[in-house]
Amino acid sequence: MHALTTLVFFFIIWTNTALSQEVLKVAFGNALAPWVMPESDDGILLDLVSETLAPAGYKISSVYYPYARRILAYRQGLVDVVSDVNPEVIEREGLDGFFSDITYSYTNYAFALKNKNYDFRKISDLGQYRILSWQGATSTLGEEYANMAMNNPFYSEHYNQELQIKMLYLNRVDVIQLDMQIFKYFKSKVTEIGAIDTTQAVDTFPLFGKNECGFLFRSVKARDDFNRQLKWLRNSGRYDQIFDRYSKLTEH
Repeated sequence: MHALTTLVFFFIIWTNTALSQEVLKVAFGNALAPWVMPESDDGILLDLVSETLAPAGYKISSVYYPYARRILAYRQGLVDVVSDVNPEVIEREGLDGFFSDITYSYTNYAFALKNKNYDFRKISDLGQYRILSWQGATSTLGEEYANMAMNNPFYSEHYNQELQIKMLYLNRVDVIQLDMQIFKYFKSKVTEIGAIDTTQAVDTFPLFGKNECGFLFRSVKARDDFNRQLKWLRNSGRYDQIFDRYSKLTEH
């Protein structure tokens, strides 16, 4: 009888804890592996959100959108948190909410096949080439980049970053522009499929610097809880462990 009473007690405690959890819907872009991998509900950003908010009593509901639509979803009140924003994006898009500390950075490069012998020194050098970039790049990477894109009739953007890799190696475009970890991940994936030759050497051009990002919250309390736990993750070394785990996916 005593054991049964104890079991019932712990069940009540567990149930009350589960019911007291605040659910936060978090909007992510849907083609950003290894940062975001919808097919496995996994990725660097999901780990960062989970390990900052779950200990504070939040339950995370991940919602995946084509990249540009994540901001629209936040504006329409469909989600509580939106990823991949910074103060410039928030101001330009007129978004209300509470911005987190800078949480992570993308390191963007221009990639071109080595046999093209390009020698890009600045963003404006790209202006006459066939460029395929990620959706939202022109509204994220600054005025110089936006001007180059606007004046280049061969510039385009697409939400599917695996397609960028395929188009580069098939010589359908001259340059692709994306984060280094994303490039390595999708190159590995395309190589495994085997339909496209990815053995050709590639030149990388670090023209864009780092794109520092974080999360925008509707709730100031959730933002503050996130920032507090993010600081702990960094100080404890757990933050680096999360990145190390996913770097193994991009080694090939």
